[in-house]
Amino acid sequence: MAGKFFDEWQVGDRIEHEIRRTVTETDNLLFSTMTHNPQPLHLDVEAAKESGFGQILVNSTFTFSLLVGLSVGDTTLGTLVANLGFDKVVTPKPVFIGDTMHAQSEVKELRESKSRPEAGIVTFTHELLNQRDEVVCRCERSALLRRST
Repeated sequence: MAGKFFDEWQVGDRIEHEIRRTVTETDNLLFSTMTHNPQPLHLDVEAAKESGFGQILVNSTFTFSLLVGLSVGDTTLGTLVANLGFDKVVTPKPVFIGDTMHAQSEVKELRESKSRPEAGIVTFTHELLNQRDEVVCRCERSALLRRST
């Protein structure tokens, strides 16, 4: 399903995104090194064993990015003018290598754009859940979307 236009959304619309993704060691390693994040919790098995987690902890910025990526196809693909911001990003549970993620989204607010009459602002709440349906990441995303007309 392609993303929807501003005027196709209603407050309260909910989507259970179909794509699921199992997090791999390669995902975590590449993302951490690409972003120059040398945190031993993400890269050093022995250091991670000594932590309160007892194992490698997946980089939380990867977790956040995966959440946004899993939501795009159903929300803003092909209709996005610009992402205006991400707010209230929280990671209430850890993500470990081998966890399988899925996402859900809800429209929280719709606003007319004052500067762009051909577009409007949709605020989504996105949640990423693991295989036990525990929320591992949540955020609000404000997106400027084109109108269908």
